[in-house]
Amino acid sequence: MALARSLEQTASSINSLNKSELKRRLTNFKGIFKLDFTEEYLDSLSIDKLRHILLAAVMTKARKRA
Repeated sequence: MALARSLEQTASSINSLNKSELKRRLTNFKGIFKLDFTEEYLDSLSIDKLRHILLAAVMTKARKRA
């Protein structure tokens, strides 16, 4: 139950971010793996795809910590 609520809060938080903030978080993501995207590539993606990538990265990081 707590995990589901945490995931919902994380998804809601990511959903509220604008494109520039999503790009900033992706380029500065600190996880168990490095995300290496060019500015041009991130600019070419829709805001929904950026949200999806960030959510996947955050979820993977959380899963590895658990």
